[in-house]
Amino acid sequence: MPKLIECVPNFSEGHDQNVIRQITDAIESVDGVSLLDVDAGASTNRTVVTFVGDPDVAVEAAFRGIKKAAELIDMRKQKGAHPRMGATDVCPFIPVSNVSWEEAIECANRLGKRVGEELQIPVYLYERAAREKSRANLAAIRAGEYEGFFEKIKQPEWKPDFGPAVFSEKSGATVIGVRDFLIAYNVNLNTKSVRRANSVAFDVREQGRVKTEDGTPSGKAVLDTHGEPVRVPGMLKHVKAIGWFVKEYGVAQVSMNLTNIEETPLHAAFDACVESAAKRGLRVTGSEIVGMVPKKSLVDAGRYFLRKQQWSEGVSEEELIEIAVRSMGLGELKPFVPKEKVIELKIASATPVSSLAELKMREFCNETLSDSPAPGGGSVAALMGALGASLGGMVANLSAGKRGWDDKIEYFSDWAVKAQRLKDDLLSLVDEDTNAFNKVMDAFGLSRDSADEKAARAAAIERATKHAAEVPLKVMETAAKSYELLSQMAGTGNPASISDVGVGTLATRACIEGAAMNVRINLGQLKDEKFKSARRQKVQEICVDSEAQFKRINEVVESKIG
Repeated sequence: MPKLIECVPNFSEGHDQNVIRQITDAIESVDGVSLLDVDAGASTNRTVVTFVGDPDVAVEAAFRGIKKAAELIDMRKQKGAHPRMGATDVCPFIPVSNVSWEEAIECANRLGKRVGEELQIPVYLYERAAREKSRANLAAIRAGEYEGFFEKIKQPEWKPDFGPAVFSEKSGATVIGVRDFLIAYNVNLNTKSVRRANSVAFDVREQGRVKTEDGTPSGKAVLDTHGEPVRVPGMLKHVKAIGWFVKEYGVAQVSMNLTNIEETPLHAAFDACVESAAKRGLRVTGSEIVGMVPKKSLVDAGRYFLRKQQWSEGVSEEELIEIAVRSMGLGELKPFVPKEKVIELKIASATPVSSLAELKMREFCNETLSDSPAPGGGSVAALMGALGASLGGMVANLSAGKRGWDDKIEYFSDWAVKAQRLKDDLLSLVDEDTNAFNKVMDAFGLSRDSADEKAARAAAIERATKHAAEVPLKVMETAAKSYELLSQMAGTGNPASISDVGVGTLATRACIEGAAMNVRINLGQLKDEKFKSARRQKVQEICVDSEAQFKRINEVVESKIG
């Protein structure tokens, strides 16, 4: 798996598209970088850019973006609703795949050193890259903003980590660091009042508000024994929030940073704002995500809202995302396009791979029917398994929605969710089986002109053929898990759908038997007797168990059909 790290620089320019384009062009000029999102805000006068690449690529692309921003943005003229201290205000790195926190921190230090030395811009390290605990929090570093930093930087405790201890009038200062995935999330209110939006923000954010003697915002602050104001914590952990007015939309928003989306997910922040707004006579009308969002956040939100509706959560990821978008009004202010806003979907669309599982039914059948040996029986077996799991999940969903069965919704919903996972796993194996066959063909195509080349070719064929045997074995093991689902649906599911359970059981049995044939034919080509013996035994065990489970479920099905 390749190393992949995300970088999300925030530039203090949201109006001039020519400036923004030159900055993103500089980022994209680095080979290997994938620009995922450019989110410009006019009222905030800020653009959030999201790109990914391997660590070296990401550091170089970030440097070029920061350098171009320093050339084009004059902070002496910059105004906007969002707090800021530099032309490139903040530049975090976020590990995506196969990158450790230590590697990400090394990226932040490399970038900070280059920006400080080559561009003469003061740099502060924050979050996981911070050298001092007092500088871990971005808000603490940025306090005073651009206007206040001319004096702040002179204080010994605010000496930059890199670069000169002199504030740059034109470029300001930059904060570089490493953080967990953060979602910049704004909730829209049916008011233009910043004061009322701030009231909701103070209700929901972790920091809450200062406690006053009379309980009013203008009252005298209550002080602790050290003379510090006592704070009333907000509703949500790991949430930073303020209220502001967005002129381009004509609405006030609660603008939040969700810094730990495992503990405080997107839907929790949305519902907290709904609750607070309602208490204050306001209404939440929708929301927006600034930058990118992990797929899991929307999938989890979709399940949450289905749960609130007392409906089955066992629907596809695509439908869960659509439910989340509608439930939180993510498209109220501008269209929300998942392929553009969801990081995994954006990466996939940036590097498209031909997939059998993505073909329409007729196209898949046409491709199978053609004179090409792939896709063949292995891929078709995996598809039959996916259809078997899908039928089991369908019965679970129909049972969850059956009138009078409200007390069984959670039970059937859990089975439908398991069916979705099995279906997705088996669909991925449709492609994996064909890919394994192609690797065998590639190995056969290797040169064999010399003795060394012949030996290398033989070894490559053996490796590829072993993999080609392992894939259908994995199909068998995965499909066999559907029997438990189908058994439960045969015994407790909606009786009107019992024939669907029967067809699903037949499809699962056919999948396992068909995949077994593919394992055996590949094993016959191998020389490794130990490998062959172990796999043949496993195939035999799965087939025997499959036949027993099929007969047991089929008896229930036949007895109920009558």
